[in-house]
Amino acid sequence: MSELQNKSINKTQRAARTRSTIRGTAERPRLSVVITNRHVSAQLINDAEGKTIAAATSLSAKDSQTMTEKAKDVGVEIAKRAKKAKVTKVAFDRGAKKYHGRIKVLADAARENGLEF
Repeated sequence: MSELQNKSINKTQRAARTRSTIRGTAERPRLSVVITNRHVSAQLINDAEGKTIAAATSLSAKDSQTMTEKAKDVGVEIAKRAKKAKVTKVAFDRGAKKYHGRIKVLADAARENGLEF
């Protein structure tokens, strides 16, 4: 196997390990966070029904913003949309990423705006 294949497999395994303990329900949906090189997105997912309750993304953000600023804006926006959907408690799903940097900024912004996890 090449080094690139190993990285991909390792990332998939880390994400699976994180998600193995997290299940989103109607009372406590899963807050799934995805960070790419240019954008940040988050969505609240009810795994029991397989439906997305609310979503927020940085696609409409200014290009002059840093990724950390985009992550903070998405955290604030997902918290607002969760309130609209009458959701206060969530299970945080960071995927294969460490709880550090942009992930932490997004989580802190969501907590400050009313989400509990």
